[in-house]
Amino acid sequence: MKMGTEFWAAHVAAVKLEAISASEYARRHGLSVAALYYWQRKLKANTGAGDTGQESKFVALRVAAQRPSPCTLVLPSGLHLEMSALPAPEWLAALGRAMPGIR
Repeated sequence: MKMGTEFWAAHVAAVKLEAISASEYARRHGLSVAALYYWQRKLKANTGAGDTGQESKFVALRVAAQRPSPCTLVLPSGLHLEMSALPAPEWLAALGRAMPGIR
């Protein structure tokens, strides 16, 4: 089976997205590391990315779970309700209907 430009372009892009070495990627996918390096150079030369110095840069980020921010609801009566997170809009609407004088 002939493996053309589209095949290798997909693998070259995947190496960048996975942020691993080309040799590790080739091992995982049963590819020739030499061929993968060859296609990385060939595709980079065809796009001219190396000539302009404006190569796109991908930075992998990991977002850690965050604790909810505390929320304080101050009612016109001066009552302060301390909550661990912002309540649901439905809950706020029900509170508004239950409290006289709140709009």
